[in-house]
Order: sequence, then structure tokens, then C-alpha cells
Amino acid sequence: MKITNVLDHTFPEFKPFFNERLSKTALYFLENYGSAEKMARMNPASYDKLRCISRGKFSIQHFLRLKELAANTVGVNNSIFDLELNSLLTLHKSLSNEINILESEIIKLIEEVHPHYMSIPGIGPISAAVIYAEYGDISNFFIPAQMLAFARIEPGINDSGAESHGGRMVKHSSSQLRYVLLNACLPLIRFDITFAIYYAKKRAEGKKHRVAITHVAKKLIRVIYALERQNVDFNVQKLR
Repeated sequence: MKITNVLDHTFPEFKPFFNERLSKTALYFLENYGSAEKMARMNPASYDKLRCISRGKFSIQHFLRLKELAANTVGVNNSIFDLELNSLLTLHKSLSNEINILESEIIKLIEEVHPHYMSIPGIGPISAAVIYAEYGDISNFFIPAQMLAFARIEPGINDSGAESHGGRMVKHSSSQLRYVLLNACLPLIRFDITFAIYYAKKRAEGKKHRVAITHVAKKLIRVIYALERQNVDFNVQKLR
């Protein structure tokens, strides 16, 4: 956000050009050129180096468009903002390195534990680590309903007379656990036919996307419970 605040003064067209994201390519431009003035003076040699780094993903058309935006920016050229941006980029890089180190250690630890639900499509090492950290030993739960109650991902319901309205998600447990479980469902309904059919069934019943995803997450929790209790990896052919 602080980097964005500086760019709003110096080169407001920059982040919209990168779809409001500080991608690796966007950070490369900021770290190596910094200001709109310097980006406007980029030459073919600049693109050749970028093309190698991005493996050809950043096209010459995008490069020329960025140069044009930089040359005609409504931002201001200010040495104080340039200094602030450099400091923020250094801090961003340092924090990113720290995060990478921590994630590497988390991945190492969760692979040693190797929970069976890590074999489910859409649940990578980091997601598995969050689930493991929140649930702990699955054997502590006697039935899947206890895991469902622990996660508390069902939408709230407001009843008034003959009408029933779905409310916001009930949020009394870990927000990290809910986030991981719900987001794991997105690749599941794309790449696993069983979960895709289940999601489509709920949508056909008239349920909104969020509610349908909640039902998929509940099914996912039951699968996680079954895998750990039976001590087996995920097998779509045996999924019930």
C-alpha cells in the first residue's frame, strides 16, 4: 500500500497497467528504473534483458505501451518520492525473502508429517500446514460433524415468518482455516469431476455460488476426515 501511495504521486498509470498487482515484472521495472522518467527512456537493450527474465511473456507491445504511459504520465518527478520508493522496495524485498524462508521451513515440516489430505487436488503444502495447525490430530475428532462445527463455515440464516434469508458467513472459529478450506474448493470443482458434479448439483438447486462452495467445503472436510482415519491418500475412484 505504501508503494502504491508513492506511485499515485509519481506514476499513477503504472499499477493499472499491471492490473493493480505488483507482479515480478512490475517489481523489476520499479527496482531497475524506479521513475516514469527513466522508464520513458528505456531502449531496445532494456527490452532484451526483460524478455530473457520474463521468458518472453512480456511482449514488445506491452513494453512500448509502458514507455508511452511513462512519457505522458500525469505524475510528478520528485527526488524525495524516488528515495522513498527505493526504501520501500528494499523493505519489500527483505520481507519477501523472510517470507520465502519461513514458507520453505513450513513446507519442510509439513512434508515430514505428510498428512494424507495433502494428496487432494488443490491442497498444497502451505494449505495443508494451515489445516494441520488448526485441526491438529484428526483422530481427536470422532465424527466429521465435529470438524464441521470446529470450522464453522456455514452461512448464517435469518428467518422471518415464511421467508428465510442467507446471511453472512458465521465467523467464530479460525478465519485462516475457513479461508484455506473454501479456497481449496475452487481448484477442486475445476479439476475433480466428483466435486464438480456436487457443486453443479447445488447450483442447480438454486443455491448461490458462495452457498454452493460452502457445501463443497463441507464435503471436503468429510473427505479429509475419511483419509486421515483410514490412513490412505486421496483416490477419486473410491470417493463417496
